[in-house]
Amino acid sequence: MKAFLHLFGLCLLAASLHAAPSLPNIVIILADDYGYGSAGCYGADARLVRTPNIDRLAAEGRRFTDASTPSSVCSPTRYALLTGRYCWRTSLKFETLSTFAPLHIEPGRLTMASMLKTRGYQTAAIGKWHLGYGPPGKDPKWRTDYTAELNPGPLELGFDHHFSVPQNHGDVTGVFVEDHFVYGLRSGKIPAGLKLPGPAPDDDHFATGYESEAQQKRGKMPLDLDAPHRKDEHVMTVLTEKTVAWIGKQKAGRPFFLYYTPVAVHEPVTPPKDLQGSSAAGKFGDWIHELDRSVGEVLGALKKNGFAENTLVIFTSDNGGIFEPANAARPESQAVAAGLKVNGTWRSGKTHIYEGGFRVPFIARWPGRIPAGTVCDEMVNVVDLLATIAAVVGEKLPPGDTVAEDSQNILPALLGTPNAPPSRGDMILHSNDGVFAIRKGPWKWIEGVPAERLPPNMRKSHAKEFQRALYNLHDDPGETQDVSAAHPEILQELEALLKARRGAGAAP
Repeated sequence: MKAFLHLFGLCLLAASLHAAPSLPNIVIILADDYGYGSAGCYGADARLVRTPNIDRLAAEGRRFTDASTPSSVCSPTRYALLTGRYCWRTSLKFETLSTFAPLHIEPGRLTMASMLKTRGYQTAAIGKWHLGYGPPGKDPKWRTDYTAELNPGPLELGFDHHFSVPQNHGDVTGVFVEDHFVYGLRSGKIPAGLKLPGPAPDDDHFATGYESEAQQKRGKMPLDLDAPHRKDEHVMTVLTEKTVAWIGKQKAGRPFFLYYTPVAVHEPVTPPKDLQGSSAAGKFGDWIHELDRSVGEVLGALKKNGFAENTLVIFTSDNGGIFEPANAARPESQAVAAGLKVNGTWRSGKTHIYEGGFRVPFIARWPGRIPAGTVCDEMVNVVDLLATIAAVVGEKLPPGDTVAEDSQNILPALLGTPNAPPSRGDMILHSNDGVFAIRKGPWKWIEGVPAERLPPNMRKSHAKEFQRALYNLHDDPGETQDVSAAHPEILQELEALLKARRGAGAAP
C-alpha cells in the first residue's frame, strides 16, 4: 500500500510539473525612429500607409497610448532598455554614441540578456546595435578597430549570438558584425586558424564596395575594410532573414530571448525595389511597409516553428519619428506633406524635448495572458522592460541602486490586472541636447537647461527649447501653452521631484 501511495504521489508530482506553464519565449522588436502615428492601429491613414502585421499584433494583444522612451534619440534608449537604467546616469550626457565608441554598457552590469540566461534562455541580438564595441575606457583617442576582435561586446552582456549593423543604417563601416568580428572579414587582425563566417560569394545582398546615400551626403568615405559590404536597400532583408533563421534553430522546451532591432525607418530611407511606389506617402511610406513586412515575417517564423502561443512579443520604437518640415526635401517631410501624421498629434519629433520625440507605439501580445484587442492608457516607459521581464520569469531583482535603478514592473498593466495601482508615478525624459523634463499625471515640466558641452550651433538652432515651461498634456497635448504662471505650486513640486530623482539614483 505504501509503495502504491508513493507511486501515486510521484505520478501526481509529475503531472503537476507537466501542467505547470513553461517560461515564455520573449521577443522584443525595437524599431528605429518609428513615430507614434505611423501605424494603422495608431491612426495612420490607410490610404497612405498600411501596417497589417503591426495592426495584427494590436488586435491580438494590448496597445498602449501613453508609452514613452527615456530619450528622444537612439543610443540612450537602447542602453535603458537593456539595463533598466537611464543613460544620462552614465558619461553620455547628450547626443549619441559614435561609430567608434567603446562598449557603453559596463561588462558585469545586469542586462536583460544576462538575467534571462540565468533562467536557461537562449539569447540573440540581431539588428542595429549602436552601443559600441571594445573595452570601456577614458582614453579619448581610443577608437574601435573593425579589423580586429570586437570584444567586449554583446556576447559579454549575456547574448549567445549577435548579428548587427554596428551603429546606424548608412553608417561609415558599411559592414555587418557577427559575434566578435566583422561579418565575412577576409583580412585583418584575425587569430591564426580562425575561419570567420560570411555570405556566399554570389549573394546579391552584398557588394564589394560601399556607396551609402547617407555617407555621400556627408562627404565621408567608408572604412577600408576587406569584407562584404552592405547594400542599403538590402539591409532589412538580411536582418529579417538572419532573425527568421535564428528562430528556426530554437528547440521546443528551451525558452529564448530575441532582441530584434530593425534599421527601418531610420535614414537613409531605402525601401527595396519591390516595395517602391507601394505607398501614397512616398519613399518613407514604402520604408514603413518594409518594417511592417519584417514584423510579419518574424511573427510568421514564430507560428511556423510552434512558438507563437508561448511567446511574449513586444513591439515598440527607440524614439519618435523625424519631424523637420522646414527641410522639405526629406522623405519624412514629404510623407507629412502627403498627410501622414508621423508622430500623431504630438509636438515635434526625434532629438527634441517635446512629446513627439518620446511618444512611441507600444504593443504587447502574449496569447492567453494578455487580453486581446485591448487598449491601456497607463503611463509606461521603455526603461521599464527589464523589471517587467524579470517579473514575467519570476526573477527577483537585487535591491539597491546598482541594478535596473530606473525600471518599474509594468506587468499588471500588460496583463490588464483589475484594480492594479499605476506601475509608474512619474518619469524623466531627456533630449539629444541634454535637456531634462519630468512627467507626473497630466503635467510635464521642462527644465530647459542643455548639456554644458553642447556645441554653439546646437545652442542657437534649438534655443526655444532651452527655457523652463510647464504643460498640462491632458488639456494641451500639443504643448502650445506654458502654464507656469498659473500653477507655480505644480512647477515647484516637479522641479523638486526632478532634482530628487536625479540625486537619488533611482526612479519611483
